[in-house]
Amino acid sequence: MDNKKNLNPHQKALAINIDKLVYGTIAEIGAGQETARWFFRVGGAASTIAKAISAYDMTFSDSIYGTSPRYVSRDRLEAMLNLEYQLVVDRLGEKRGAETHFFAFANTVTTRSYSHKQNGGGWIGIRFQTQPDGPPSQVYLHVRLLGRDGVQDQETVGLLGVNLIYNAMYFHDDAAGLLKSLLDDLSREQLEIDLVDFSGPAFDQVDNRLMALKLVQLDLCNSAMFLSDGSVIQAADALYKKAVLVERSRFRPPTNLTLDMLDCAQKAFCAEPEINPGDVMVLSEITLHNLSEDGDIEVEDFLQRIELLSKLGKNVMISNYGAFYRLAEHLFRYTNKPIGVVMGLPTLQEVFTEKYYDNLAGGILESFGRMFKNQLRFYVCPFIDPKSGEKSDIHSLQVASKIQHLYSYLLVNNYIKALDTVKKEYLAIFSHQVLQDIRDGNPAWEASVPPLIAQVIKEQNLFR
Repeated sequence: MDNKKNLNPHQKALAINIDKLVYGTIAEIGAGQETARWFFRVGGAASTIAKAISAYDMTFSDSIYGTSPRYVSRDRLEAMLNLEYQLVVDRLGEKRGAETHFFAFANTVTTRSYSHKQNGGGWIGIRFQTQPDGPPSQVYLHVRLLGRDGVQDQETVGLLGVNLIYNAMYFHDDAAGLLKSLLDDLSREQLEIDLVDFSGPAFDQVDNRLMALKLVQLDLCNSAMFLSDGSVIQAADALYKKAVLVERSRFRPPTNLTLDMLDCAQKAFCAEPEINPGDVMVLSEITLHNLSEDGDIEVEDFLQRIELLSKLGKNVMISNYGAFYRLAEHLFRYTNKPIGVVMGLPTLQEVFTEKYYDNLAGGILESFGRMFKNQLRFYVCPFIDPKSGEKSDIHSLQVASKIQHLYSYLLVNNYIKALDTVKKEYLAIFSHQVLQDIRDGNPAWEASVPPLIAQVIKEQNLFR
């Protein structure tokens, strides 16, 4: 396949058109009607495309694919692929099924609106055979379009569609490489791919959790989310109209302290008068920085943390946001409900360290202006110095004198709240020491984690 690498979009579309093994349908609704145009433009499309359809009108779309509460949704994408792929197989299987790799490509997207000035986005997918008469495999993507106008977004969708079809047909044996190549002739200024789902026999060795991590690693998106059952979910679906409580930690391993902090913060957060406890999304967040010790991310270590948090019923977010104001901005993109951030006192001290905001024209004031809106608040756990045994909290924290008034303002107005219900005996737990004890074979670590976590770590010999 080396001769099929490093091709431009014109060459990719032409390579598919002249491949007599590849045959199928391209279906596009909404604003995404550019993928099929590439194959017609380069010539030879009759050898590849059995049907191209663009059902732009909602009534026509419903008559073909059935009604849907949301036209730009995963459900609609699946309905399109289900129908179009089955039609290809049913109508052409007897005639050419023994010598053809059938496929169906579909997208349902919106582009940037002149009236609402909002970024577009949508769902793109392909169902395809890797061998004649073989079972199909699928790749689903969710994309955010970041173009300056609708025309640029349309061109982006067309290029992304060509890349997906091409990579699925020829490079499905390398899922990570397939992801990386989706941005061929595109850039992150044009789009963000924030969810990918591989399924079917071509991807039976692919772990979608690792692919979600890969999206963040490759800078195809800024975060990935996993529900408590370990499944990958799109942030917009998980956070829509939700109040969000998030705790950032290494969770290596999850300790009694980190878990009690989150539990206590959740009780305090849900007790706020403007919070409906049933509409709260609780997240355990790990940054890429906290996933790597030497710049490299260990896959097994990542999976171990996800597995342990899943066993505890936790939803997980992986992000590349080092600064808390960037994490807050990311969450504000999906919800206008209150946001709570759980942290220890040393982390709060870092938040008020000005050197971390040198990249902002407005410095620390700009970062706090971005962060403390929509009723965001910090829930801060006290700290016990392991050497002196002295306890500190938000009222005794010392910040630089020139920003003391800023700190006092946030404190007085309840943007920073004390987590004074955390069990005192847990304050002496330090995750780095727990990890070292595990590696040293010192059984003292077992008292610092929940019994279930201790059992799993011992049974599976984790963090060794």
